[in-house]
Amino acid sequence: MSRILVVGATRGLGEALAKQYASAGNHVYGTARPTSPPQESASFPITWIGNVDISTESAGKTITDSLKGIQLDTVIITAGYFAKESFDEPKFEAEVQMYKICSIGPVFIVHHLVKAGVLKKGSKVILVSSESGSIALRHESEGGGMFGHHASKTALNMVGKLLSLDLKDKGIAVGLVHPGFMRTEMTRSVGFDKFWDAGGAVTPDEAAASLREFVENKFDISLTGEYWAPRGPG
Repeated sequence: MSRILVVGATRGLGEALAKQYASAGNHVYGTARPTSPPQESASFPITWIGNVDISTESAGKTITDSLKGIQLDTVIITAGYFAKESFDEPKFEAEVQMYKICSIGPVFIVHHLVKAGVLKKGSKVILVSSESGSIALRHESEGGGMFGHHASKTALNMVGKLLSLDLKDKGIAVGLVHPGFMRTEMTRSVGFDKFWDAGGAVTPDEAAASLREFVENKFDISLTGEYWAPRGPG
């Protein structure tokens, strides 16, 4: 039995990961912004840590205060925020929020987990990124816009690389993953549901299954600091 922490476990990929890990007999800790766990997950053996808002500096300490005396095998940070914007209508506060959630918050969560001794030699940290953060894969045909979403994922990729350098001597592996294009409320909310069929979008359960297989059977310290797409591009 492994001890797994899923940050952002109340919906989408995070919810699917938490439920699958719990169903497989692991001890799963899941974070939620509310103080009480989501009703739809109540039947799963998940230990909930409430009042965790990754966009705040206190999120890491809130988590570690609930994990005293516990060491984790795997941490997966899936929390995200996607606001629709364009060149004609950029959104300052929304961009700031995307950066705080996607690329600033993970630094402070990992910092607190390491300093509190919750992560140990052999632990794995997985940061859920996206190919949308790739400069090389952004083509003219796709156009511009969505500045905060794309750039915050690019920043997260650098954060993951830097964390991997900081933690390698401690034997803690840090990986960045693109889980695949998913059929979620997040992608629907920005109008991307019109691309689901053509883009081969998968369900969160499908994405979670391939991500778990990668983390459990392929990812280790030899791959730390690298970016992977377990389901391939798209």
